[in-house]
Amino acid sequence: MCALSLAVAGSTGCFEPMQNGGVATPAAQMTDNPDRPLEVSSTMRVTVNKDAIVRLVAGEVTCSGTLISEDLVLTAHHCVSARDERGRVMDQDIAPESLEIELGGSHLPWGEVGTRAIVSPDCGYERGEGDIAIVVLSRKLVGMPTMSPRLDAPPPKGETILPWGYGRCALSHDAVHLTSRPGGGIDAIYRAEFLGNAGICPGDSGGPALTVNDELVGLISTSVMDNDESTIGLTHYTRLDVWRGLFAAAREISQGASPSELPPYRSCSL
Repeated sequence: MCALSLAVAGSTGCFEPMQNGGVATPAAQMTDNPDRPLEVSSTMRVTVNKDAIVRLVAGEVTCSGTLISEDLVLTAHHCVSARDERGRVMDQDIAPESLEIELGGSHLPWGEVGTRAIVSPDCGYERGEGDIAIVVLSRKLVGMPTMSPRLDAPPPKGETILPWGYGRCALSHDAVHLTSRPGGGIDAIYRAEFLGNAGICPGDSGGPALTVNDELVGLISTSVMDNDESTIGLTHYTRLDVWRGLFAAAREISQGASPSELPPYRSCSL
């Protein structure tokens, strides 16, 4: 069976898997049934480093994210953008209490946690510059592994990037679970993003872009996708190093500070 059409609303037809073709679209997943059954697990469960990668569920939108501290999750901004009654993205974030974080990378999550704040810039609600958000959890996840973002500089051109996420393409035979996606070297670096080729599926948005040494250097924003997870397409990753002020604000808010007490952090003037 050949791959289906590009993941663009309204498109139809049948295509062979592409290399660097088509239009990059947000890699969030819209679904009528976003929930996975919950598997209750022992508190003595041994976690591995990739347990820092979590799944976000906001109504019919599902995405991926990364625990960067015991109570902060890094994800894409378009994953937490509000939508009107027609499903169109609005220039505002959803209410934090409407977002759930699922823990556990297998087919059944072993835990869930709510959120109490969303820290994001005044851009990137749908894609592009500002496609980054940091979610403040309702409680600390003591004992869970975390990944520290590398904020000193962008990854160099040519460095190999390995994306991870909870996406699922239409032709995938397996259920939703954490997956390592085919990645590759960085082709170009811009002021707020870097580009490379990867095999991305809807639901991978917000997932981590890791180096071969497991350094967190970016997050999945948009990608050329069709219905086949083997398709390698041009992928846009949000840079992290240009948003150091946003990370600092999220840490302050997680410790109880009011956003009104902090220096401006929502500016998109990089």
